[in-house]
Order: sequence, then C-alpha cells, then structure tokens
Amino acid sequence: METIRLTAAQAMVRWLEVQFNAEGDRFIEGMWAIFGHGNVAGIGEALHSRKATFPTWRGQNEQTMAHAAIAFAKGRGRRQAHAVTSSIGPGSTNVVTAAALAHVNRLPLLIVAGDVFATRRPDPVLQQVEDFDDGTISANDCFKPVVRYFDRISRPEHLLSALPRALRVMTDPANCGPVCLAFCQDTQAEAYDYPVEFFAPRVWHIRRPAPDAGELARVADLIRSAKRPVIIAGGGVIYSGAEAVLADFATRHAIPVAETQAGKSSLPQSHPMNFGASGVDGSAAANAASSAADLVIGIGTRFQDFTTGSRTLFGPEAQLVSINIHGYDAAKHGAESLVADAKVALEALTEALGEYRAEAPDAEARADWLRAVDAYCARPEDQAAKPTDGQVIGAVQRATGESAIAMCAAGTMPGALKLLWKPSQGGYHMEYGYSCMGYEVAGAMGLKLARPDREVICFVGDGSYMMANAELATAVMRRIPFTVVLTDNRGYGCINRLQTMGCGGEPFNNMYVDCNIEVQPEIDYVAHARAMGAYAVKAAGTDALEAEIAAARARDIPTVIVIDTVAKDFPGTGLQTTAGEHGFFWDVAVPQVSERQKQRDRFEEYLTQIANARLLN
Repeated sequence: METIRLTAAQAMVRWLEVQFNAEGDRFIEGMWAIFGHGNVAGIGEALHSRKATFPTWRGQNEQTMAHAAIAFAKGRGRRQAHAVTSSIGPGSTNVVTAAALAHVNRLPLLIVAGDVFATRRPDPVLQQVEDFDDGTISANDCFKPVVRYFDRISRPEHLLSALPRALRVMTDPANCGPVCLAFCQDTQAEAYDYPVEFFAPRVWHIRRPAPDAGELARVADLIRSAKRPVIIAGGGVIYSGAEAVLADFATRHAIPVAETQAGKSSLPQSHPMNFGASGVDGSAAANAASSAADLVIGIGTRFQDFTTGSRTLFGPEAQLVSINIHGYDAAKHGAESLVADAKVALEALTEALGEYRAEAPDAEARADWLRAVDAYCARPEDQAAKPTDGQVIGAVQRATGESAIAMCAAGTMPGALKLLWKPSQGGYHMEYGYSCMGYEVAGAMGLKLARPDREVICFVGDGSYMMANAELATAVMRRIPFTVVLTDNRGYGCINRLQTMGCGGEPFNNMYVDCNIEVQPEIDYVAHARAMGAYAVKAAGTDALEAEIAAARARDIPTVIVIDTVAKDFPGTGLQTTAGEHGFFWDVAVPQVSERQKQRDRFEEYLTQIANARLLN
C-alpha cells in the first residue's frame, strides 16, 4: 500500500480539499480561522501550506465567523459548507452558540476545535477546563448536546474514520447539522503514514428518499377526503429544491400555502396560492385558512411554536399530515407521517391525487391581506417623524428589485419581515430557529458570499447590532458588499412589548429609559461603523433611506444605514395578548401570582388561551 507521511493537520486539510458535491464544487469551500496556542502550530501550518488551493479566512470572533459559515451553507441550500477552527478554551466555547444555531436549523458546519494534549504531558495546559471526576473531559465536551456528530481526534489515524463520518452527517438531508472534531493540539502536529488512496477525490451525493407506499397511500386518502386543506411550507421545501413542484401542486389542487420563517420565499409573494406567513407572526389570510382547515399538510417543517400559534392555530378536528425527510419531525403533533424528500413526495402525491381539487381558497382574504401590507408599509407623510418598522420595510421594498434578499435574525424585525416583506423566490433569509441576536451582520457577509448575484439587505436592531458587529471589518477587508439597515429604537423594543403587552408586566430593563442607569446612552452607530471601514450614514426618514439603499449598490464594501424608529407595536408582530387582526397567540408563561391587577387579569386570559392547545406530541 502506497503511503504519504503527513501531520494529522496536514492530512485533514488535504482530505477536505478533494471532497466535492454533485455539482462539482468543493463541499467544504474553505476554513475560517482564529489562531491560538491550541491550533496555530498544527492546523495553522497545515492551512498555510495549502493556502493556494484551500482558502483560509480570518474572522474577528469565533462565534460570528461560524455564523458567517452557517449563512453561507443556508444560502447554498446546504450543498456547500464552510469549516471553522478555534483554539481550546474560550475559542472553542465561543463557537458553541453557533453550533446550537446550526443544529436547530439543520445546517452543515464543520467545527475543528483545538483540544488539550492527548499525551497529557503538560496538563493542565493554558485554558484547559479540568473536570475533578473525569479525566477525559475538556471544554469541547460542551459541543456534544449541540452537534450531530462529535469526535475527539487523539491519534492521527482517527482521521481515517472521523472525516468521512463528518461529511456523511453534513451531506445527509435527514441528519444534516454541525459536526465537531475536537483535535488534540499535539496530535495535530504528529506525523503518520496515510494511505495515498485516502486522498482520492470523492463526490458526495445528497439522497432523495422516496416515500413508503403505505404512508403515501394513507396521506393521499386524507388529502382526497379533505375539503379545506392548507399547506405549511417549511425550510425543507427549499433545501429539497421543491419550489417549482410546490407551486404546481398548490395550483393544481387549489390548496393555499402558508409559510414558516425558514420556508418563506419558497413561493414568490406574487404566486396566487401564497397566503403569507403562518402562526404567531402570521397574516390574517394564512391564519384564517389554517384555523378553518380540515387538513393541515406540513412540508419540511418542524411545526415550531411560532408556526402553530403554540398549538392553538389549527382547529381541534383538523387532521395533521407531516411530509418530512426525518421521522422525528414527521411524527410531531400526532401527525400522519410521510417520511421522504419533499420534492419526491410532492411528485408522488400529485400522481396519486389525479384530478382532485379542494374548495377554492378565499382569494379575497388574500387580497385584503396584501392591501393591509401596503397600508402598513406606505410612505409616511411626515418624513420628520420616526417611522415604524413596517414603514422602514416598505421603504426598502420600494428601493430594491427582484434580486434583493432580506435577511435578519432576532427582535421585532423577524415577525415584521415575515408578515410584510414581499419576496421574489429565494428573496428571504431568516435565522429564527434559534432566534440568535448577533447573527445578522456576520450572516449577511456569509449570505453574500453564497449569493454574490443578489442584493443582500441586512435588517438589524440596535440591540442586536451591539451584540456582534465586528465582522463588518472582515467584510471591508475582503470587499464583500451588502447593506445593513440599522433600526434604532433605543433598546430591546420587541421584548419590551412582550413584557408589557404579552405578559402583563411593567417596562423594565429592556429599553434604555427603563434601565437602572444614571446616564442615557447616545451611541453614534454611524461613527462606529465608519471606524471599521464601512460606508455609514444616518437617514432622516424613509425617503432618505430609499436613496441610500440605491446608492449602496455602487460600493464594494458594506453600507450601514442608521434610521431612528418608533418603539411601538403594530398588527403583525405577533405580540398581541389575544389573536388580533394579524398574528396569533404565543405561549409565554405568565406569573400565576402577582400584586398587580393587570398581571392577574393577564393570567386569566392566558388560562383561556392555553386551554385550546393541541396536546399530542
């Protein structure tokens, strides 16, 4: 057997170089790296030796460079991914939040975390976390609950099995998620005679499982017997590439489609069967269709609480069907399961259903909802007054075209965008499985890397911007252009409304004005962004915002546009105490005991609302 002598780190990089997807692209395009004593000598040298063929990118924070990697994978529809390497200790634990985000969202991410010495010769090494009762534990064991595959590389030959297992997980549409290889720092530098055949190019094909015949027949029977079915389109539609098939299926069988955060833009907003967002932050049209449905057909959704109105949206007599590539998700809420790839399942159901058509959906309700969207997003007459988030969304929508992708992650904007943004197909990117503040700026950079052909608009609130913004500097250094719309309402406006309106509490510790501070902050976000090299400007009203959006397209660096907004609720944020004109109930526990009558009244309302929840798991 022919062999080649390499360090373990060199072998890992060379192996990653020759792993391809079916389109001929390298599956792991490159590696984000912040070096420390736990990875600079071994992995750092290996990356340097292959810098001409396997790119390394420097980030500013381990968590945010992992967020960029995750956004890239999401933007590529899970057909490509990035790797991230960190040192031991804080470098590794900084990535844990990003790993959880990727896990919840079913997105591929390769984490190569430096670890302690396999020999234990210098223990405790700098930054080592010691367990008093278990000598095998390190900080990297924190990854175990939030990754799909974990392996500790304490021998060079471990890579022969660990690397193929890692790619198997990341390319498996059912079990897709993050992988952590905890790479002992002395092992990284240890030499081994690797088989040459280990480095032969390999193509990883993403499978499309067909449905079980019995499950398909049962689901087809349920659909044929339904008069008022509704489809809930989740992210699995997009990852399957089933958008065109879904459009045909919904049209052919007259079934309205409601969207989750991950599934939004699987149909363009212009499609007549697109009834808008589902659930807590849902449209009146979609929620009315879902509430009246006798059959709810989930496609590629995990039926999260926002989607289902905390299990109160669907009527008690409605039957649930879940088409999902993973049996775990397909069986949720007592649904009739159809475990299969979304595209293959819809094609099979189309054939099985023949000429079946449901009752015509309420087209006027859809038209009313779209008119309401236009009203919320209309240009304000008083340009000197602070606009609402809806008016900001409207301004951005007017200033962009079919190529625009709106992206966001946490705060008020996810609910507002889900309701109000009218995307073309693929024109929406939301991280809302983990609702992670701080994803936005790094995520916009990763998304632009994945979709350089499209205009990327990053919506971020002042609170989320303050949590993580340093990858602006990285985007400037790499000349990655995207536009940040920074809405400043001087605090955590979304949670303030939940606290006061949704839960009956008093304003406390969310808006700066309600915090225990002596001096109100006056943060100059424009100066801050400029200090990192971005083009930054403050827009005095939505007209100015539109002009700045247009001007940003000529730049090859990020543009940050700051605009002051009013911190008030509007229909569609999903934070009403009862189902209002838009939106639906969200189950956030209300205190059972309080000295305040307002809080006690809210608890009584809460008891009424949770009584309608479906209890099947």
